[in-house]
Amino acid sequence: MNDLTKGKPLKLIFWFTIPLLIGNIFQQFYSLSDTLIVGQTLGVKALAAVGSTGSVQFLIIGFAQGLTAGLSILTAQYFGAKDYKGVRRSFAISIVVSLIVGIILTIISMIFVDHILVLMQTPKDIMTDARTFLQIMLGGMLAPIAFNLLSNIIRALGDSRTPLWFLIVSSLINIGLELLFILGFHWGIAGAGWATILAQLIATLMCVVYIIAKVPILHIGRRHFKLVWSEVKSHLNVGLPMAFQMSIIAIGTIVLQAALNSLGTNSVAATTAAQKIDQVATQPLMSFGVTMATFAAQNYGAHKYERIIKGVKQTMWLSGSFSVAAGLIEIVWGKQLVGFFVGHQDMAVLNLSQTYFNIIGSTYILLSMLFIMRNTLQGLGRSAIPTLAGAAELFMRVFAALILVRFFAYPGACCSEPLAWLGSCAVLLPAYVKAVRELRQRAADERAHSEKVAVPLESAEKA
Repeated sequence: MNDLTKGKPLKLIFWFTIPLLIGNIFQQFYSLSDTLIVGQTLGVKALAAVGSTGSVQFLIIGFAQGLTAGLSILTAQYFGAKDYKGVRRSFAISIVVSLIVGIILTIISMIFVDHILVLMQTPKDIMTDARTFLQIMLGGMLAPIAFNLLSNIIRALGDSRTPLWFLIVSSLINIGLELLFILGFHWGIAGAGWATILAQLIATLMCVVYIIAKVPILHIGRRHFKLVWSEVKSHLNVGLPMAFQMSIIAIGTIVLQAALNSLGTNSVAATTAAQKIDQVATQPLMSFGVTMATFAAQNYGAHKYERIIKGVKQTMWLSGSFSVAAGLIEIVWGKQLVGFFVGHQDMAVLNLSQTYFNIIGSTYILLSMLFIMRNTLQGLGRSAIPTLAGAAELFMRVFAALILVRFFAYPGACCSEPLAWLGSCAVLLPAYVKAVRELRQRAADERAHSEKVAVPLESAEKA
């Protein structure tokens, strides 16, 4: 386990971030494998069925993933404070809360699967396949919830490498199982769903074995599950806002996608291809943000308040530099990069994608600030403000979908992301400035207290 409360902040943050970055890239590869294998083996309709369920999965399973990320924040704070009994209690509480929420979400989503698909205006010719795939993914959601919980708990203790290895192995297993179930067993689209769930279940088991063998601090027994409501409440106060935050972002994405669909095939194709580049470009920014949640939580638990401020300031400079470089690459070479996905002949799509890059790439600095401020506040246990920031993102995306698209067509849709980032930053910045002031005040109070204690000791020694 890595203690992020000692050593040079920037160096620790950088090396903690690298495995996260690689893991995020593999996470994209994980979801991409479904698309590639299904498209190549089962055809366009099956591919459309898988694609049509993506936003729903993001909405429902994303809620649970946000919850597990929030629960691990308190675990990191206990670890930073060297309160190992608190770490074990926090782990036990996180398991119980995740299990209960997972079961409730599974039951509700399975009951309303058909209603969800109708609400999403799923085409009739892919309805059966979409229902089959979604039922498997939502029915087995406890597997990804469990993997995300255990991964986040391990990261909370300062280990970002081990979950990466498990994710890589899980991705390879997923590909192998999909090929076996689809080509060998002829299970069709159900094979793709079962492969994903089983791969994540195997990843969960790997986490369990690793914890049993290598992480004694997380060894828990029956006594740790004697829960106290005040402790459960403190975990819910951090976890639920992060869960709702994920769902709010998902709703905004769904609304915007509907507006984008109305602009025609070229707009959808240009955005889809450009977003593949965009997702890669923003991974470092996202990874730096996730790192700051653990860094802030551990150091907050250790009462190293000035160290938090220093780490955030240094990371903002580093992440901001990445954002500027990524934006310039997209603005200069964006059209050529998209050509790898759609070819270089369709100039209409290429020109639209360049419009996307010109708008998005020039505003990455906002996204960089957003990730760091949001995750730092979450690491300090202040999850309510990031949730409000998520609501601001939703408002801006809906505004772009309903107003800007109508007046400015495709450029209006492209402006939705920068507007969402701006709205979120407008909420986060005052809260972050206030948090920094409070951290400085706490640091000053602790110094004053230490000096008061030191004076009597010196007097006693002289006497």
